[in-house]
Amino acid sequence: MRLTVLGCSGSVGGPGAACSGYLLSTEGRRPVLIDCGPGVLGELQKVVDPVDVDVVLSHLHADHCLDLPAMLVWRRYAPCPAPCRARLYGPPGTALRVGAASAEIPGDIDDISDTFDIVEWQDGVPELLDGVEIVPTKVNHPPETFGMRLTGPDGQVIAYSGDTAMCDEVVDVAAGADIFLCEATWTHAPDERPPNLHLSGYEAGQIATKAGVRSLALTHLAPWFDAEAILSEARSTFSGPVDLVRPGQVFDLVP
Repeated sequence: MRLTVLGCSGSVGGPGAACSGYLLSTEGRRPVLIDCGPGVLGELQKVVDPVDVDVVLSHLHADHCLDLPAMLVWRRYAPCPAPCRARLYGPPGTALRVGAASAEIPGDIDDISDTFDIVEWQDGVPELLDGVEIVPTKVNHPPETFGMRLTGPDGQVIAYSGDTAMCDEVVDVAAGADIFLCEATWTHAPDERPPNLHLSGYEAGQIATKAGVRSLALTHLAPWFDAEAILSEARSTFSGPVDLVRPGQVFDLVP
């Protein structure tokens, strides 16, 4: 099972960095795109044909979903049309959110059902995508946001925080994971961040320690913060391996 970082910039795109997007690939199975923020479609084309992926969304903030209108264009109008509808899993309102963004006329809603077969997450209810079990869990972030626990066919576990502030639920998502892909948008300085919105590097490390993960991968860093300071914070509260993820980075998980 392989996790490829397509984009990892927090809240907005950074220099040479797309917003949130991660590709989960398992040999012989259909790839799964986790989030699809601005810039992700271009990075996806370096790895796989965009018509060959299913999509799962943590939430409906622009930096996590608004390259989907571009994917609609690709699937509808590229010379080799998509052979089938992709599965699109997301929070309640996913069809409306993506349809409003892709409509040709302001105020209209594009019917995206020609391209996507949409399933809305139910908190704690597992979904199976071609051998990968995904358990979505509501976390502490507006709007309705889901962390994800992804278990591969050979038992490998990737935990993804989505966007979240501190909460018990994200510890449950990450429990014992091989890789914990965790947002760390800001430093821990209290005057630099509003409450109940995002994590600091310090808090990401705390969660990783509580959850007993094997390794921590920090993502969703806002481009205006010092990445090395966030990394240092995480290392102060988690003693295991810590990565500061970068576009194009690949994590291979073996059974």
